[in-house]
Amino acid sequence: MRVRAALPEMARRVVPRPKVDSFRLANGLRVLLAPNPESPTASVWVWYRVGSKNEHPGITGASHWVEHMLFEGSPRYPKGAIDRAVVQVGGELNAFTDTDFTAYFSTVPRDHLSIPLDIESDRMTRALLTDREVERERTVIHSEREGNENWPEFRVEEEVYQLAFRIHPYRWDALGRREDIERLTPEELRSYYHKFYGTRNALLVISGGFDLRNTAAEVRRRFSSLPATGADVAVDHPEPAAHGERRGELSGPGTTPYLQMAWRSPALDDPLTPATMLVDTILGGETRLFSAGPGWGRAGEHPSARLCRALVETGLAVRATSEWRPRVYPGLFTIQAQAARGVTLDRLESAIEVVVERLCRSGPTAQEMRDAQTRIRRGAALAYEGASRTGFRLGYFAVLHSSSFEDQLFQQLLAVRPREVRDRARQLFGSETRVVVRYEPTGGAPDE
Repeated sequence: MRVRAALPEMARRVVPRPKVDSFRLANGLRVLLAPNPESPTASVWVWYRVGSKNEHPGITGASHWVEHMLFEGSPRYPKGAIDRAVVQVGGELNAFTDTDFTAYFSTVPRDHLSIPLDIESDRMTRALLTDREVERERTVIHSEREGNENWPEFRVEEEVYQLAFRIHPYRWDALGRREDIERLTPEELRSYYHKFYGTRNALLVISGGFDLRNTAAEVRRRFSSLPATGADVAVDHPEPAAHGERRGELSGPGTTPYLQMAWRSPALDDPLTPATMLVDTILGGETRLFSAGPGWGRAGEHPSARLCRALVETGLAVRATSEWRPRVYPGLFTIQAQAARGVTLDRLESAIEVVVERLCRSGPTAQEMRDAQTRIRRGAALAYEGASRTGFRLGYFAVLHSSSFEDQLFQQLLAVRPREVRDRARQLFGSETRVVVRYEPTGGAPDE
């Protein structure tokens, strides 16, 4: 029988990812290239360090609106041409907007890599944003907003963030406020695009099947001539400390009560973040950055998590979990739960408080810590499967912090001890920073 040699400790504490070549063009564009000779596809991602954090009242939702508009016309790609160019060769494309960034991607058969590169170089600084198309897209975005408002979860979360933040732009959703969607002008949208969307704020990531030397040359040829644009995206008005609990009550269609509780939480690069992520894993079962689930985000509730065991298994809730979201600036740690039929919000809130108090009092067990860190290792092992996931993950860490930060965070997570999780829970769950929003159903539309 062959005996497998144990991996060195440092090797087991590094996220397995492809070799990456990086460079920066004179106009400020950062480029990450991660070739995989065996991949049949290549994925092109463009990340902008622009999100809803860069908006202000009156133009909330502008980042999301620009995301839509970059598919609606540029000098070489008129309306509809971008989708046709990618889909006709068997590729897929999409985009998404968050608080801290906007990202676009196209994944195509490797022989067609030049198509998304041509698209991105054309629309990075030269998207048209005509009055006609802006007005057409206003209807689409307004409908998207209305659709989200039909869901209690969206309304509750929006209220939570508006109560939690009084100054910082995290207080509005990336979709934007309804009144701003209705009044934002085409000229304001073009001004926002030309101010922020440029090479200085962009990151180009290419992953999958391609030749490194030829692709690097093509990137330089297509993107070097673009002007050096993109205003500073830093947010210089921090949120003041909270003093006292903030509560909100909502009602609307649905059949079961729902609530969300939130506490101020650290930014991604804060030394308290690793222990905060372990609190999230113990309570909710997964942590967003090292989830074993597909795509961006969490794998969902885990049956061994404390909230699931205490609320779902006992019949108090149909779902219950926690979430800490990575943010450039301090954000929120949330717990959300949907009550089972016949269970009141008072009873559900009290049950959540018991779960939190127990973690603060005794901390996690040694077995919980082993299970949590096993899931984190599994998530890290699966993080770079496929060209699209590789392009996403490389860009995600690079745009939120740095390319090297992933290993640092992974090592810190594996070094967290049970008492540190207990101490962090005690710091985190202070009632003086708590926000609680409760949703009482009035009947009608189903919850799911």
